[in-house]
Amino acid sequence: MTQRGADPHPYLAGLVLTGRKVVVVGGGHVAQRRVSGLLGAGADVTVVSLDVTPALEGLKGELTLVLREFTETDLDGAWYVVAATDDPEVNVRVVAAADARHTFCVRADDALGGTAWTPAVGHHGTVTVGVLGNREPRKSASLRDDIVSALRDGHLTASGALDRSPGVVLVGGGPGEPELVTVAARHALATADVVVADRLAPRELLDELGPHVELIDVAKLPRGRSASQQTINEVIVDRARAGKRVVRFKGGDNFVFGRGYEELLACAAADVPVTVVPGLSSAIAVPARVGIPVTHRGIAHEFTVISGHLPPGHPESLVAWDAVAGLRGTLVLLMAVDNAPAIAEVLLAGGRDRATPVAVIVDGTMPTERTVLSTLGRLAEDLAAHRVVPPAIIVVGEVVAVARPAHYGRD
Repeated sequence: MTQRGADPHPYLAGLVLTGRKVVVVGGGHVAQRRVSGLLGAGADVTVVSLDVTPALEGLKGELTLVLREFTETDLDGAWYVVAATDDPEVNVRVVAAADARHTFCVRADDALGGTAWTPAVGHHGTVTVGVLGNREPRKSASLRDDIVSALRDGHLTASGALDRSPGVVLVGGGPGEPELVTVAARHALATADVVVADRLAPRELLDELGPHVELIDVAKLPRGRSASQQTINEVIVDRARAGKRVVRFKGGDNFVFGRGYEELLACAAADVPVTVVPGLSSAIAVPARVGIPVTHRGIAHEFTVISGHLPPGHPESLVAWDAVAGLRGTLVLLMAVDNAPAIAEVLLAGGRDRATPVAVIVDGTMPTERTVLSTLGRLAEDLAAHRVVPPAIIVVGEVVAVARPAHYGRD
């Protein structure tokens, strides 16, 4: 997109730089930003500069570093040049040397002094958006962001930009807040013919689905109605076999106590194409959102994520609770509200201190989010007093006191 002014407007073209020599003169932060995009385009990048940023130095296996002053012959064989030094006289020399070789050159410090401009670039699926705002980089970047956001959210369509082939996409929706869903998840939802969703998937995103999309509710309510996993497997396979693109949309990460791999195996057994879009795991994202780390230097060198849907001692439980009690790091308990008192008793019996800090984060990342602070010795009492119901993440360990020192007298 261009904005006409007094000067002739630039001619936009998509450069195919794969395997072609591109020279960036300069080693500062401007050069660093340009190099990232050029490497992404597959260019054979050479950076010429006396000094380079640590990030550029770290890329020496992916590009050629020439650590000296620029000479005109550095541009021999180049298809594209970026003059990005902090010395205007050197940049003038780079542009002149590029002109002499009929090579387009961007001058980072003076757009009018070069023979090419760098657009604000964004990507959505197979679409690349480039915006030139008549040498107004902030305006270009802002408009680029608006366009890409509109494409991502489905407010602006781009036919063919995304994969719409029949099959199943297993999508993790993150901890619940729509803003914490990944771009890949939004892409998947934008391509769906059928969405099979559970109750913990971000509900607001379902309201954005097109009228043609079939929405199938497979909610699993605690102590309430639920769709069996076998039924869910059959639904996604049957719809995919009917030529539909099916998005299985669930909360958290689909491979962390989400039975996502069971769904993958069902698709594989039925010879149905299946792809996976991971989501932010509630086990880490929810504590982080309320400012509780699951590890901290000098406090916890490990964290263990455990499903608490079965109580200790249950014949089907696979958790060695006696071994868990002996761990010194952080415990993150999922689906454990009902069994938390029994779990606390086992941990105390196994040697954990009654004063061990505990945080119970209810409805993490949602408008109704709240955090109940307790200890292992008081956990059962506090859960009842605060009327805690699922969904909730329970964090056990000294990291809770690190995050809430005043509550635990650690100031």
